[in-house]
Amino acid sequence: MSRIGKNPIPIPQGVEVKLDASTLEVKGPKGSLTHIIPEGISLQIEDGIISVKRNGDAKRIRSLHGLTRTLIANMVTGVTQGFEKRLEIVGIGYRANLQARTLQLSLGYSHPVIYPIPENIEVVVERQTNITVKGIDKQKVGQVAAEIRAFRKPEPYKGKGIRYVGEGIRRKATKAKA
Repeated sequence: MSRIGKNPIPIPQGVEVKLDASTLEVKGPKGSLTHIIPEGISLQIEDGIISVKRNGDAKRIRSLHGLTRTLIANMVTGVTQGFEKRLEIVGIGYRANLQARTLQLSLGYSHPVIYPIPENIEVVVERQTNITVKGIDKQKVGQVAAEIRAFRKPEPYKGKGIRYVGEGIRRKATKAKA
């Protein structure tokens, strides 16, 4: 039995959960999310608790048990609190600007990098070097943050580039002089 999969998911106040055949819809104060429940997994919703059960012991079903529970828990958390990833830009002349639904990054290239912000995602540029990605879908927030970071990953010699706040960069020593 999956240790994660057998944990119940509490439904907080103000969250509405609806199960239609194999589609789960979670509505809350920040929005709504849907998820298709895979075959071999069943849900029980009673007394403000969601329980994830598996209908067999096949390897595929066992592997989906904990995953499905975690995805549903992230949906409940997303519609109540939301998720955010914070990025920082390190480097002289590196900066970010927000113009309508596009993020414009100056990262030392000969041209500015323009990134269109996807729907249901909010990007906030607090200072020119701090970017916050917010949203209700944890996977989408992480994907957008990873795409922004991929434009200029932190390099190991000077540490310049885009990194997550608190991310440690292993630094290398430069070439020793003779």
